Amino acid sequence: MKFPRTYTLQEVSKLIDSEYIGEDNFPVFGMNEIHVVEKGDIVFVDHPKYYDKALNSAATVILINKDVECPKGKALLISDDPFRDFNKLSTHFNPFKLSEKSISSSASIGINTVIQPNVFIGNNVTIGNHCIIHSNVSIYDNCNIGNNVIIHAGTILGADAFYYKKREEGYDRLTSCGSVTIEDNVEIGAGCTIDRGVTGNTTIKMGSKLDNQIQVGHDTIIGEKCLIASQVGIAGCCVIEDEVTIWGQVGTNSGITIGKGAVILGQTGVTKSVEGGKSYFGTPITESRQKLKELAMLKRLTKEKK
Repeated sequence: MKFPRTYTLQEVSKLIDSEYIGEDNFPVFGMNEIHVVEKGDIVFVDHPKYYDKALNSAATVILINKDVECPKGKALLISDDPFRDFNKLSTHFNPFKLSEKSISSSASIGINTVIQPNVFIGNNVTIGNHCIIHSNVSIYDNCNIGNNVIIHAGTILGADAFYYKKREEGYDRLTSCGSVTIEDNVEIGAGCTIDRGVTGNTTIKMGSKLDNQIQVGHDTIIGEKCLIASQVGIAGCCVIEDEVTIWGQVGTNSGITIGKGAVILGQTGVTKSVEGGKSYFGTPITESRQKLKELAMLKRLTKEKK
C-alpha cells in the first residue's frame, strides 16, 4: 500500500509513538508485507526467525521489536509490538468507510454492464464494460474488475485476510488494507470467496475460469487462462502460474507456487511448490504417474501377503 504522499521517518514514528534509527527526513512511501515490499516501504517483523529476512529485504524501513544494527541505506522503527503498530498504520492510512447504500456513489460501472438485484458494491470499486454481476454478490471497497467479467450469485470479493497473531487473551487480527483485482474475461462461479490482500492485491488474471465454492486466500495471484474446479481452497500468498488446471477439492499450503501448465488432480494436497508442465496427485503431492505406481505396488504387496 502506498501512502497518499511521501512521509518522513519522523512523521511515521509519531503516528505509532515509537523510537527510530535513521535521518529525521528519511523518506517513506508506503507499507507492505515481506513478499511484496519495494524500496521506500515499511515492513514489520516481530520474531527472531525472520529478522535477517526483513532486514535484507527490499524494504527500506523495518518496524522491529529489537534494537539491531541498521543496514546501510535503511532506517528502523523500534517498537515493543510491531504487529500492533503495523495495524495502527493500516488503520490510519486506510480507515474503514461506512457504506450508506447498496451501490456506492463512488463506484465506477462501465457501459453495458448488468448489475442484478441485491448486489452490494462498495466504495471506490471499478467495474469494466460488458460485465454481468449476478444477485447477492458482495464487492468490498477498492476492488477493480475488468471487462467481460461474469460473477455468479453469492460470491464475495474483498473480505479480510485470514491472518492472526496468537496472544494470551486470544487471536489478534492483522488489519487488511489491500484489495482484489479481477482482469478481463474472467468468470467466477457461485458462492466463491476471494479475500483481499493484506497490503497488496489478490489477483485473478485474464481469461481464468473459477467454478463454484472456491476460496482464494489473501495476496494470491492466479495467472492467465487457469481452470479451477469446485471446492478448491487456495491459501494466502500463493502463485498459480498461467494455464494451470486444478480439479475439485484440492487444498494448498500458503506461499507455494504451481508452475505454468501444471495439472493438479482432485483431492490433492499441494504441500510444496511444484514445477509446471506436469500432472500431480495425492497428499503429500507427487507426480501423478509416480503416485499411481506407488499405489499399484502397495496393492500388489497387499495381495501377496494374503
